[in-house]
Amino acid sequence: MNNECSLCGTSDKETKLIEGVDGFICYNCAESSVEAFQDMDIENKLTGINFLRPHEIKAELDKYLIGQDEAKKIFSVAVYNHYKRINSQSKVSIQKSNILLTGPTGSGKTYMMQTLADILNVPIYIADATSLTQSGYVGNDVETILENLLLRANGDIERAEKGIIYIDEIDKITSKNSNGQRNSLDVGGEGVQQSLLKIIEDSEVHLKVGKNVYEKRKVVMQTKNILFVCGGAFVGLEDIIKKRINNKDNITIGFATNVIKTDESISVTNEITEQDIINYGLIPELVGRIPVITTLNPLTRQDLADILVKPKNSIIKQYQALLKMDGVKVTFDASAIDYIAEEAIRKNTGARGLKSVIEKRMYDLMFDLPQNNDITDYIVTKETLLNKKMVELI
Repeated sequence: MNNECSLCGTSDKETKLIEGVDGFICYNCAESSVEAFQDMDIENKLTGINFLRPHEIKAELDKYLIGQDEAKKIFSVAVYNHYKRINSQSKVSIQKSNILLTGPTGSGKTYMMQTLADILNVPIYIADATSLTQSGYVGNDVETILENLLLRANGDIERAEKGIIYIDEIDKITSKNSNGQRNSLDVGGEGVQQSLLKIIEDSEVHLKVGKNVYEKRKVVMQTKNILFVCGGAFVGLEDIIKKRINNKDNITIGFATNVIKTDESISVTNEITEQDIINYGLIPELVGRIPVITTLNPLTRQDLADILVKPKNSIIKQYQALLKMDGVKVTFDASAIDYIAEEAIRKNTGARGLKSVIEKRMYDLMFDLPQNNDITDYIVTKETLLNKKMVELI
């Protein structure tokens, strides 16, 4: 009588079986079972980290960030896979997927990173690429980034090695200028990119950390499991993409000369390739280490209006909370919301412009209301913000 694997039915004539109390299991099923239990145990091994699945990460981001659904999906999957990879015991070697965020100023790149770190409960350090210099020059070298991440982790090296580093303004250290010519002075360009290579992938970096020169101690930080995210506006990248697309579509007949077409209907947000980023001025070695590219779209007027009121910690809710402490219930009507959004659009500063628009117009109101005990309700209108008319409900 032939014995069979209780899971897949393979007989002992085809492979060796391990006998149990009431059945048998083959090698392949046993190996798959071990891997399944390891995957189930990932959450327990990520000590201190809120291990969320992609839909859960996006759902949390949706509470704080308006729009950018496609970018949030790609971002959520990439981050989820990164933390699965850290604790994977699979025999398959899984490479790290660092991320490149592109998008105009004020579209939410930095805010997304800050929010993500809070959601996952991981240390994050946000660095400005323009402040970095190649090793040997005066200024901050790339090792400073790791030192600051360790500080954000309160000196916990193990926690820091599972953190996130966001390098903002990466497009400002490209090795080419706006005309596509190689820069001759490169203290903050290709030299910094080359320096980033040694920490962004899988390195063992020796650091000296401490409050002052007398207390500094030597530590070794592994960068294998640190997630690196690079972000930038990449002004002019659309032209590179459109030129590539139009060149591909051009057809030359006889001695005719190619004419570059400009198709204004082309949506370049989903057309970015690694070669486009290289053509912009990032070196191929660095681009190759940032395989996930996602783009945040420019915010519309409606997006900006929603940002003012919908997120859990929206700007409007912050002002309402402050004035509530003075016993005043403040309401912003539709005209005020629309005016603030329109002003931010006019200034072309995206979401970060909302704060500056509303701040300067709220000073008088926040000065006057606390001293008037008779006012318990107040409606802010466009006229209020323009200091033309005060509308009160007592």
